[in-house]
Amino acid sequence: MLTAVPLVDAPDRPLLLLGPSLGTSAEALWRRCAGKLRGRYHVVGWDLPGHGRSGPAPAAFGIPGLARGVLELADRIRPGEPFRYAGDSVGGAVGLQLLLDAPDRVTSAVLLCTGAKIGESGGWRQRAETVRADGTQAVVAGSIQRWFAPGFPDREPAVTAALLAALRAADPESYALVCEALATFDVRHRLGEITQPVLAVAGAADQPAPPAGLALIAEGVREGRLVVLDGVAHLAPAESPDEVAALLDEHFRDDAGPRTVDQVREAGMAVRRQVLGDAHVDRAVAGTTPFTRDFQELITAYAWGEIWTRPGLDRRSRSMITLTALVALGHHEELAMHVRAARTNGLTDDEIKEVLLQTAVYCGVPAANTAFRIAQRVLDGDR
Repeated sequence: MLTAVPLVDAPDRPLLLLGPSLGTSAEALWRRCAGKLRGRYHVVGWDLPGHGRSGPAPAAFGIPGLARGVLELADRIRPGEPFRYAGDSVGGAVGLQLLLDAPDRVTSAVLLCTGAKIGESGGWRQRAETVRADGTQAVVAGSIQRWFAPGFPDREPAVTAALLAALRAADPESYALVCEALATFDVRHRLGEITQPVLAVAGAADQPAPPAGLALIAEGVREGRLVVLDGVAHLAPAESPDEVAALLDEHFRDDAGPRTVDQVREAGMAVRRQVLGDAHVDRAVAGTTPFTRDFQELITAYAWGEIWTRPGLDRRSRSMITLTALVALGHHEELAMHVRAARTNGLTDDEIKEVLLQTAVYCGVPAANTAFRIAQRVLDGDR
């Protein structure tokens, strides 16, 4: 039996289930990300057999068996009710199986750092043998290389330590059985059967589940979209919790029904802070006067709450469009702010340069000349 891990306790709200990666626990992988969700969900993670809070597996189960376990867990929480689902790696594979086996139960899904087939069967069987012989400590060094983008363990030592502790604590036989489940998992030929909305999220530095596999999912299902996160490897919810939380909120909002004015404003303020930074937004809020209050509420609700939260474009694309519009119209103060925001949204300095070169052709060389000067000042000041 899979064990539920409460992450956001809101029993009166729609259920959102979060699935783990092999060797992790829902607590270590999802806790920070779940805490940043702005949507109104009852958020529950689940642990693999022999991982986190779940007891060891008594026998082999396969990915279909894990999917049945998730459905049983969902029924213990909300019998028979539909739910939203997000999962990383093997948790994403279970999500695909749920979409195929129980399409009436999963309203929509976010599948991260996963694939309709992950890796090669022989490699999974070899890893199962290694762990049975030497325990999970034998795969710690390899997991560090597979799990994290370069530099992440040094930047986030506490997060890294918690994930590695979950790996060391995992039951070796259960870990090996998950490896064997992944060795036989392949639903590439069935993706066209999936009709629910799917957001496929890839880490640009992910080696076990590279972006091409997520692109295959996004292209293969009836209603799919791909987002690639720069500077992220295999554990996106832990490596980039703010961005993953925002993507979940964006994706799941479409099946949540109409939002109230307060919900729109709340979502807008969350995205505004994520894109522009707390310091900038705090200054704007502190500087609000009775004369400017209505305008501040307008841009928070309309620009940030209605437009920037729409799922049709990712934030990188929205930043590129915004930079172009600001150059064209000569809004230099806003341009400086959005050059900084573009970096936050994942654009590299070279990509910002390419956007400005494009504006030189279509907006005019003098406008681009000023834009380059402003961007250079911002980029130099942020280094």
